Amino acid sequence: MIRKAITIPHKLFATVAKPVPMMNNLLKSQAYINGCWVDAISGDTFEVKNPATGNVIGHVPNMNAKDAQLAIDAAKRTYESDEWRNLTAKQRSSMLKNWYNLINEHCQEIADIMTAESGKPITESKGEVAYGNSFVEWFAEEARRIYGEIVPSSLPNRETIIMKQPLGVAALITPWNFPLAMITRKAGAAIAAGCTVVIKPAEDTPLTALAIIELAEKAGIPKGVINVVTTNKAAPVGDLFCKSPDVQGISFTGSTEVGKMLFRNCADGIKRISLELGGNAPFIVFNSADVEKAVDGAMISKFRNCGQTCVSSNRFFVQEGVYDRFVELIKQRVEDLKIGAGDGDGVQIGPLVNKMQFNKVSGFVDDARKHNSKIITGGKALPEHGELFYAPTIVTDLSPAAKIYTEEVFGPVVSIIKFKDEQEAIQKANSSRRGLAGYFYSENLQQVFRVAKRLEVGMVGVNEGLISAAEAPFGGVKESGIGREGSHHGIDEYVEIKYICMGNLKY
Repeated sequence: MIRKAITIPHKLFATVAKPVPMMNNLLKSQAYINGCWVDAISGDTFEVKNPATGNVIGHVPNMNAKDAQLAIDAAKRTYESDEWRNLTAKQRSSMLKNWYNLINEHCQEIADIMTAESGKPITESKGEVAYGNSFVEWFAEEARRIYGEIVPSSLPNRETIIMKQPLGVAALITPWNFPLAMITRKAGAAIAAGCTVVIKPAEDTPLTALAIIELAEKAGIPKGVINVVTTNKAAPVGDLFCKSPDVQGISFTGSTEVGKMLFRNCADGIKRISLELGGNAPFIVFNSADVEKAVDGAMISKFRNCGQTCVSSNRFFVQEGVYDRFVELIKQRVEDLKIGAGDGDGVQIGPLVNKMQFNKVSGFVDDARKHNSKIITGGKALPEHGELFYAPTIVTDLSPAAKIYTEEVFGPVVSIIKFKDEQEAIQKANSSRRGLAGYFYSENLQQVFRVAKRLEVGMVGVNEGLISAAEAPFGGVKESGIGREGSHHGIDEYVEIKYICMGNLKY
């Protein structure tokens, strides 16, 4: 269920297109390389705007590949230094715990910045701080549990030892929709494993990244362990990450199209790569479902962050026996959503993050209209709120030819498709090349196990619309990615397995 926001007294927004004065010690205007706050070599900067108002809230360095190379060099030097290599797992754990505590202490300040640059409601921003910080806490604990093995040898004078060692320098490329959590989920694991990192945050939301790195510095994480390169020209920096022999691994969260490009560019160096890519999540409601609970799950799955999450439900398949009831209830709930700037009282839906995203969402709905789909609510821009606001929308009677039938919309649009039986639902759900998350509601235990096993996704929510947690492995199948984040499996992306054969032993 979407919860109402609370009123937060702060001054984030201005009435003119100048940087907004914020009484916030975590608001930074420089990038972070080798323990220093720095400008771009070129001196270039770019604006960070509030998507709800269009106002400029800050400027950050517009870095290029030369700046990124300095960050890689710093990360490599630190990784190879005795100061870092000789730290114990317990010491790395302690640093991460310090970072966790500081993020907790500064939750409000971070959330203010996040809402200002991403547009999400302040309650969601505070929720993301807690959620993202849970990964710092989790990997602080996992740092001391990166175990090796002693395997019984087939020969009497040998011992077989298997150990896990840090990968090296890891480049982390993160998206705008969760500007804190997508960093901590990667950096927490990498640092726990003993790696050093270079982070390239999204151009729309670099200020949240810089705020939490300020706290990482205060937590005692040594210089060169974490480096942040800000830029609105991502391609040359990403290309350097892929081709640099000093970068041993890349972790990317973003679109499938960009992920494929990074994957190709890493091929020459046989570089370790972890990809968390786009989804096209099915949300199935069977006749046996508790329909009211299904609507609750649909609302939080679809409308969190204005539908701009990779695990948002995208295609709603509702069995004919409960179809009318589901449509009636979700229409009521959607029309009751409060829309506005993220710092507003009780706001549940903010703006889309930028003009490109707005055009994509509105274009999908317009295309559905052209294919004779039915718009039962919404389906229009909301200029009275701002340039990037789009009404929460429900589309039914979808034609298979409509883009929204097969492609991820990444916005506040519910597309509902009626089905007859379980086999049809599974076939339609699995028809996508994406396979990140899937959801279904059923009170039939046998059906629960059948469907959960047959859905071609990496994560399944059964009678639940919000599934991500630090303890659980996050990732997809098919074109939705490679590798897993979170859980104890998240460490695996940042370690090498070394086999040591001890021979000619005398007992």
